[in-house]
Order: sequence, then C-alpha cells, then structure tokens
Amino acid sequence: MKVCVGLSGGVDSSVAALLLKNAGHDVFALFMQNWHDTTGTLHGDCEWEEDRFVAEMVARKIGIPFYFVDLSDEYRRRVVDYMFDEYSKGRTPNPDVLCNREIKFDAFMKCALKLGADYVATGHYCRKEEIAGPDGKPVYRILAGTDPNKDQSYFLCQLTQEQLSRALFPIGDLTKPQVRALAAEADLPSADKKDSQGICFVGKVDLPVFLQQKLRPKEGDVVEVYDAYFDTDPHYAFLEKTLQGLEKDGAAEPVSMVTSYISETKSLKVNDPVREKTVMGNPDYEGGCSGEGIFDRAKIAALSDEDFMKLSEPVKYSISFETETYRSGKKHVRKTRYKENPSGKIIGRHDGAQFYTIGQRKGLNIGGHKDSLFVISTDMDSNTIYVGEGHTHKGLSRSCLRISPEDIHWIREDIPMKTGEIRRYRVRIRYRQPLQDATLVMRRNGLFILFDEPQRGITPGQFAVWYDNDEMIGSGVI
Repeated sequence: MKVCVGLSGGVDSSVAALLLKNAGHDVFALFMQNWHDTTGTLHGDCEWEEDRFVAEMVARKIGIPFYFVDLSDEYRRRVVDYMFDEYSKGRTPNPDVLCNREIKFDAFMKCALKLGADYVATGHYCRKEEIAGPDGKPVYRILAGTDPNKDQSYFLCQLTQEQLSRALFPIGDLTKPQVRALAAEADLPSADKKDSQGICFVGKVDLPVFLQQKLRPKEGDVVEVYDAYFDTDPHYAFLEKTLQGLEKDGAAEPVSMVTSYISETKSLKVNDPVREKTVMGNPDYEGGCSGEGIFDRAKIAALSDEDFMKLSEPVKYSISFETETYRSGKKHVRKTRYKENPSGKIIGRHDGAQFYTIGQRKGLNIGGHKDSLFVISTDMDSNTIYVGEGHTHKGLSRSCLRISPEDIHWIREDIPMKTGEIRRYRVRIRYRQPLQDATLVMRRNGLFILFDEPQRGITPGQFAVWYDNDEMIGSGVI
C-alpha cells in the first residue's frame, strides 16, 4: 500500500510517518506550503521554511522520499478569502475546518494521488473505522481520538465519505505523551517541537491586524446591556415562555435561561466512573446522552416551523440614547451627555464590529467592572458592539440554534434525519468544549439543535458537530 503522509515538521505527522514505515507500507512525505504573507502574524517571517527544514530531516531520518507542493493560491482562494467574507458579515468562520475540507483532503489529496498514493495520512488525533452499509458497500466512520486532551475529530467534521475512503489517521489510538515518547525513541528531529497554534498554516495572528488586509477599521460604540433590558424585551419573553412550555410535566424546577458552567474544560473525557455517564455519555440512551433530557418530545414535535425559527434567533438589541445639556464647573460651561437609560449605557469605542466575535472577552480594553465583559452581539449595520458583564449575563446564553438546509452535512450519509424526525445526540459548538446533551429536530426550514442546558457564546459562522457516543455523525454551520 502506497501512502502519502502530509509531513508538516511537527511531531504528530512525523510519528504518523514513522508508524506507517515500520508497518511495512510504501511511504513518501509531501510538505505543503499554504501561506506567504506575514501581515498580522506573531511569528518570524520564515517559520514555514523552518518547518520544511525539519520535515525534510524527519523524512531523511525515517528513510522516505520527500516532496514539496505550493498550494498557497488554493489556500487563499478557498480558505482565507472565505474568512474575510465571513468576518465582513459579522460572522466567525473556523479556518481549520475549512482547511481540512478544502485543502488537506481535497487539493493536497489530489496532488498526492497524482504522485501515486493510494491513501493520504495525517497526524490528526482521531480514529477511522469501516463498516458495511445496508447495500453492502463500505461506510466510513470518524471516531474521537483516544487522547481526551487532543481529540481533533471536530476539525474533520466536514469530510465526505469519498475523502474518508482515502484517509488514514495512524496516531488516533495514541496519547500525546506516547507520540512524544515514540519520536524521542526514534530520535526524530521533531520530537521536542512545540505544537503549532493559531490559524491553520498561518499561525498565531493579531486578528484585527490580519483582517485589516481587507477590512477597514471603522469606529463605533460599545454598549453595555443591563439585565433590565430583558425584563421588557418581547423576544426574550417568547424564548422563556416557549422553553418553559416544552418542559416535561411535573418538573422540579423551571427551565434555566442561563448556563451553569463558566469555562471550558481541557479534558473532553474523564476516567472518574461517577462522572462517566454525564461527561462521556450513557450508551443506554439514544446518541449516548445522559438521559431523555428535560424537554418533552411530544411538545417539541408540536412546535411549528415558525416557532422553531423564532426560538433559534438570538435577542436583538435596540437601545436608544437621548442627550441632555448641563452646566459644568465654576464657569458653568455648557456640555452634552447621554441621559441615563435603565436598559444600557455607551461605555466605550471600538475599531470595527467585524473584528469582534460573540463570547469574546479579550481586546475590549474597557475597565471599571467587577467581572469580565463579554461580547453578546454585534450589529454590522450600525457598527455597534453589545457587551454584558459576567459569565451569567442573560445575553451570553442561548438554548437553541439553527442550521440552514444547505449547510447540513452528514458524515454518515447512510443515516440522515428526515423532515419531522427527532433524535438525541451529543453536540459541541467549539473545539475542546465538552459534549453537550441535545435534541436535534429536522424541519423543512433547517435542522434545529435544542440543548438541555443553555450554551454560552453560540457564534454564527462556527460549526456545530453532533456525536453518537464517540462517533461523529454530522455537522453544520451555525
């Protein structure tokens, strides 16, 4: 079997190549360059050249052929330009997911196949299995990686069955320490190399500076939203009433509108048997969820498509500020100020709403608050950023999201949901987020994900990914 390894110069792809070579396969390495511009990047100008040098030394050490390909034009067109377009619309794309779908397992894979490869291997921490479908043809499954701190299946959530048929993930059953140990034992030049961070193939960036290559700065207001706003907002009242109406009869307490967790955990799984069912899921229940959830299936099914659309929409903020004149100082100089508003206050300025994302905490540079400020909404039309104080701010939590029909992607093409169908799956909306119990509802106007517990920072443009226990079933753009 002839295998092309995407050798990046990192320890993960190096060990992937080593394992395949030791298993007796005909292996060759292919290093791809995808980015030249260093605008906004926080590393040296020639980092890719260093990566290539290390990758070449690894290939020489293992004893496999080494090739180079420049895919920077494809990467700019299919990943970076998409990023700029999404940010300009106030959405937050995930370039790593796009890079895998558009570059590693498309443009790069086509190049590898032209060089004679039967398969393409990468250093992703995930596993692949093959089963027989109803028609007897192979069906490929993506499973979470064995290492709870390094599972990277989320980034492969847009791969197709055709792409998976040619993909190999040699280190999916290993932990990071095991990978490091194998690299050190083989004396690979990448054994102690730090993991790459930031945007795929671009690296760590100062995002506003990076985006300013195409998106112009434009000053606007930062508005803090107070709790009083939600007391009179009709849409928030609808959300609260509808969610409470979906609750099972005889529930001990009303549905919460605010998430109970305040930070992501670094571990996606735990070995504690007491928490195993809630963290890893319970195979006794559909999709590995910890139970049937807090909502009644019959009540969920009774909601109209319009109700679901409204339930999935975030609160829109419309706070007007009136000015008043007053006299200040000994000379009674006339000045202008905003009248106090119980719903909110203008507390600062920003350089462009397109540079901020829902749930963002850093980069606001506004003090005078006991707890951290979080971005809860961005209005591109008025160029306004809305923020809330603290992890438990009402504007930071949502219970339902929608994926439009054209953005629904089934990895398991053999088991898609039909219109009107309801299933229980475990879902994450960010990499490293612990899997969350949720009810998925397929309607004509999209797939709706209703979480058992409100989620913090649901962000348009990101990917929601659903799992059945350890298997990734599908994904879609929020």
